[in-house]
Amino acid sequence: MQHNTVTVKELLADNSDELSLTLMQGSGELSRVISKSNLHQPGLILAGYGNDFPTDCIILFGDPEFIYLNSLSLAERRKILDNLFSKNIPCVIAVGQDNYPELMGEVAKNYSIPLISTPTSVNIISTTLTGYISNRLVPTEQIHGTLVDVYGTGLLFTGQAGIGKSEIALDLVERGHRLVGDDIVILKRQSNDVIIGSGPEMLTHMIEIRGVGIINIREIFGVRAVRMQKRVEIVVELQEWDEKENYERLGLDDQSCEYMGIKIPLIQLPIFPGKNITVISEAIALNFHLKVYGYHAAKDLSNRLLTSLNDKRKIREYLREDTE
Repeated sequence: MQHNTVTVKELLADNSDELSLTLMQGSGELSRVISKSNLHQPGLILAGYGNDFPTDCIILFGDPEFIYLNSLSLAERRKILDNLFSKNIPCVIAVGQDNYPELMGEVAKNYSIPLISTPTSVNIISTTLTGYISNRLVPTEQIHGTLVDVYGTGLLFTGQAGIGKSEIALDLVERGHRLVGDDIVILKRQSNDVIIGSGPEMLTHMIEIRGVGIINIREIFGVRAVRMQKRVEIVVELQEWDEKENYERLGLDDQSCEYMGIKIPLIQLPIFPGKNITVISEAIALNFHLKVYGYHAAKDLSNRLLTSLNDKRKIREYLREDTE
């Protein structure tokens, strides 16, 4: 599992156009790392309280902060700004401003802190950058596999190289399903129980078919056949058929595997020539939908058997007591 970071340089490169971010000071310090997604407005530290001040997140200066600073003497302003910029923060964004006070630029330069200005409102800056940084900081993991959206269910096919993952994906796409990523799948942990999968940028919408080579799914089948990312809901582990193996027959014992601390339902699927894995994959996706809605076929069969046995026992008991 890889814990990611984002630098001020990356933040500017990815958001400057959308949010009208302008670097005003500190072009040589853009390698500073942002390791927290929350953005902080320094009301308390301006008032003199600096305990537990977050030094690993972006500092926002809005109208309230500038109004307060302007109410102070020059010496008081310098003291407060020195206290703030000395915290070794990643950067400061002057929000709702086309410019910033000259003193702030001078202090930022003294402490080598990037100073950014934007006319965009605080709410838009906070919402957009919090989402952007959160997405960049989530833990990731790269695995060898193929991810396909089948009837809205994210099926992650795993197994040894050459077992047929790409061929199954191609067949599913031909039947109207959507490819997310092939060969390398990047997993991102979005929350306590959600993992999102996507393909690497260089291999977007590409599939390697042994004996044929690389094909572009989007160019052949159109945009309806691909998607950029999908939640991973089931892992289908393809295995060579082994007659000595005791494979699951009923499905009462649900199996799971774990990625980045999150358990995902696992199906170990044996394959051999002539077995239609594509149709089985569709059945797996549809059966998952039924389980989401509360229907479990294996448990239903088990309940039917128990009910049948109980009914037969009652009949036998009744007949045993019937002496007419």
